[in-house]
Amino acid sequence: MKTPPESFLLFKEELRKAQLEKDRLKLEYDQNISQVNKELARLKEQIQSQHEMLRTTLDYASNLEEKLSQIKKDVISSNSSKNKSVF
Repeated sequence: MKTPPESFLLFKEELRKAQLEKDRLKLEYDQNISQVNKELARLKEQIQSQHEMLRTTLDYASNLEEKLSQIKKDVISSNSSKNKSVF
């Protein structure tokens, strides 16, 4: 059996090295993507929390505004009834 030429052996070795480098880069890429996805999930969670806080704050402010309007009406009504005295 004839031995393969040296250039073939060199090519085969380079191919093996390229495959190892490809595998290393793929692993690094997958790790980076995983980290980015974790960070993205954390940021989404923070945004949802802030959104919920903002919604709660707006609801609270709206309720306060309604109560203030009701108090103003009560005060006006009270003042009107005082002015309608029999004296």
